[in-house]
Amino acid sequence: MTTQTQDRARLLELIKELAVVRGRVTLSSGKEADYYIDLRRITLHHEAAPLVGRVMLDLLDEAGVEAQAVGGLTMGADPVGTAMLHEAGRQGRALDAFVVRKAQKSYGMGRQVEGPSVEGRPVVVLEDTSTTGGSALTAVEGVRQAGGQVQAVAVIVDRDTGAAERIEEEAGVKYLYAFGKDELGLD
Repeated sequence: MTTQTQDRARLLELIKELAVVRGRVTLSSGKEADYYIDLRRITLHHEAAPLVGRVMLDLLDEAGVEAQAVGGLTMGADPVGTAMLHEAGRQGRALDAFVVRKAQKSYGMGRQVEGPSVEGRPVVVLEDTSTTGGSALTAVEGVRQAGGQVQAVAVIVDRDTGAAERIEEEAGVKYLYAFGKDELGLD
């Protein structure tokens, strides 16, 4: 059995090794950066994904945030929610995951939030990382329209580019992150 400290240390090591890509890139927000944090290289990795589940559950527990479901805007949030769902199950905890589409479907059940219903349930919106907070805010809006009670937004890596402040101000919820960019040596 590994400890919380060991899990965090190993996940940080894997993020630095596998996910930090140096060089000029344009982010989804349209902003330019000298590095890119490709967390799908972590959330879809055989060793890192279970660590993501444990570290993110620990993050919520430490913040005193209770949720019955976790998820966010497809696609960055999908493997984060799945990792948390599997880890919670391993621990004997009931936690569902959900996926938020960018827009409501115009066919089938016409849903924007897929998976077990979030209506009336405390939920946490996830993102792998956030630059402006836009994706998380889109997810928060979709979840609220579906009746979910958003408790917080939680990300693996905070880029320290204003997402935290924007989400807390516009959505009125806590913003939690497992790692800051300073921990990745990106200051």
